Amino acid sequence: MAKTIGVTLSERVLAGLVVDHKVVGPLHSFPEDREDDGALVQLHTDGLIGKLAEQVMKAADGSRDIAAVGLAVPGFIRHGVVEEAPNLPQLKGAKIEEKLAEKLAENGLKVKVCVLNDADAVAAGLAATHGKLDTLVRVWTLGIGIGYGRYPFAPGIWEGGHTVVTLDDKERFCGCGGRGHMEGIMGHRAMRLRFLDMEPEEVFAAAAAGDARCLEFKRLWHKALAAGTSSRIHMDGSGRIFLTGFNVKFVDLAMLKGYMSEMVKMSPLLGYSFEIVEDDADTRVIGAAVAAEQAAAR
Repeated sequence: MAKTIGVTLSERVLAGLVVDHKVVGPLHSFPEDREDDGALVQLHTDGLIGKLAEQVMKAADGSRDIAAVGLAVPGFIRHGVVEEAPNLPQLKGAKIEEKLAEKLAENGLKVKVCVLNDADAVAAGLAATHGKLDTLVRVWTLGIGIGYGRYPFAPGIWEGGHTVVTLDDKERFCGCGGRGHMEGIMGHRAMRLRFLDMEPEEVFAAAAAGDARCLEFKRLWHKALAAGTSSRIHMDGSGRIFLTGFNVKFVDLAMLKGYMSEMVKMSPLLGYSFEIVEDDADTRVIGAAVAAEQAAAR
């Protein structure tokens, strides 16, 4: 089987060698210290691309028969260019696909690079690890922001976290500045802005203890997830929808399904289901590698 390298870029850079849709060997990371979550934001564009190339070369481990490199990036990616990346603003406008390929070539690795949205990489990784590469796979990633991933890959923007789920003028917590967005309610950053005196974990703990303000927000949070999902179902049809990310622990499936039953009424669309899956680094790396493998075959 062809060797590919999958790379993910979020709070850290992670890179791994992937063979037959499995990670072979260790994942290489920068920064190595998990607590150093500001290291990437402090790098300028060329410095960040240099760190990406460094981790790819470590994953290659001297091998020159790498078929392709896949890079998963949070933000709006089109034609290998980062058109918007709120969490990594130095990448806005960067021709990252071209620049990473050039940097790798300088290090002796001439290879095709494929760049995609990180949530799409999660969807592709789940499709590969669940043996569903011939099936529509959708996933919400619940973290600093809210990502919507879809596999098979299709042309489009797919910024599902910015789905409008409310017309309330006060709902302006989304990092993009938009009003009423799903991410402005559910995103970790948005929750911290809303509850300046509490962390999100404390908010949901207080809701479980019966605090009225926090319980009201818990209901709003689940309504937002139900509304965003219902919109996707009305566009793409029913089926399994995966939920992952470090804030998936806040999901109350009974509450979510209750709101979904109020929003999806057409009988042909009722065959949907939810599955909570661990936010696994290997899955993201495999998904990036799958994208690279398929791009190289075209």
